[in-house]
Amino acid sequence: MSEFGHLSETFRQATARDLREVLENHARYWGERDLRSLHLPALVHEFPETSLVAVADDGIRGYLLGFVTPARVAYVHLIATRDDTRGTGLGRRLYAEFAAAAGEQGAAQLKAITSPGNSGSIAFHRSLGFEVRLVEDYNGPEQARIVFTRELRQPL
Repeated sequence: MSEFGHLSETFRQATARDLREVLENHARYWGERDLRSLHLPALVHEFPETSLVAVADDGIRGYLLGFVTPARVAYVHLIATRDDTRGTGLGRRLYAEFAAAAGEQGAAQLKAITSPGNSGSIAFHRSLGFEVRLVEDYNGPEQARIVFTRELRQPL
């Protein structure tokens, strides 16, 4: 993991305690959207190398929970930045840290999903060079999702 001195954030593996802190401050990361049920402690326990937090003196500024599949796909389950850190490039830096960790595990591609109405996520992933496509019934009948994919060898 690395540290960006001018931004005073340190990137490190997330812990179960970090996950509890994120959930206690859920609205700071997700606003009105209630995504607490997606914050699975098993991800932190089973995929520690690719479950990351960006921390500073004022706490957790952002986090990314992900894992590498047997097909060498680095899947991002959740990525969020705290409301007071948006627009600082922290999301991009979290993705870069994740890509480096996933690459060490042999990943060749990055992947994430979102709902079709999540314009912020779509714009963010496009800015990172992801291919964006709508997949009908991805999450079950009549539950389309936007699927983001990107080759890992491209720099973020």
